[in-house]
Amino acid sequence: MSTTQSERLRALLEPLVSSQGLDLEEIEVDSVGRKRVLRVVVDSDTGVDLDRIADVSRALSATLDETDAMGEGEYTLEVGTPGAERLLKEHRHYVRAVDRLVKFELAEGGELVARILEVDDDGLDLEVPGVKGRKATSRRLAFREIEKARVQVEFNRKDKKEEEA
Repeated sequence: MSTTQSERLRALLEPLVSSQGLDLEEIEVDSVGRKRVLRVVVDSDTGVDLDRIADVSRALSATLDETDAMGEGEYTLEVGTPGAERLLKEHRHYVRAVDRLVKFELAEGGELVARILEVDDDGLDLEVPGVKGRKATSRRLAFREIEKARVQVEFNRKDKKEEEA
């Protein structure tokens, strides 16, 4: 059974990323013209600042230079975070999205936009915003009911501290 380049890269880079206190979320190798681009996405429960991105980028670059994991050709290494509208795939992604508004595509069809209040091993406790002046409602959603989930960007949400003042 042969492994793909992405699997080999993950096996090589994941321990290094973990040693930096981060999770390796994605590895993608793309060809852009004659050049190749290796995109590495990292994250943590506390977020990732630019200094940590730079540190992990240097460590990954050094490791890649010591091996032939990317082959002989030229490539560009890009290290970043999942971004504001991240796709939620793993349990830890949902935990990190607590208090965030998320758009769910449901397994039985339809969509739901709700705020994640709590996450446990079986699913999520949600607050579904009220429509046209109605109060928000609570809902429980099991992981098996979720086909796809993506964090939504909120531009006009008030901070809890502002609401309490």
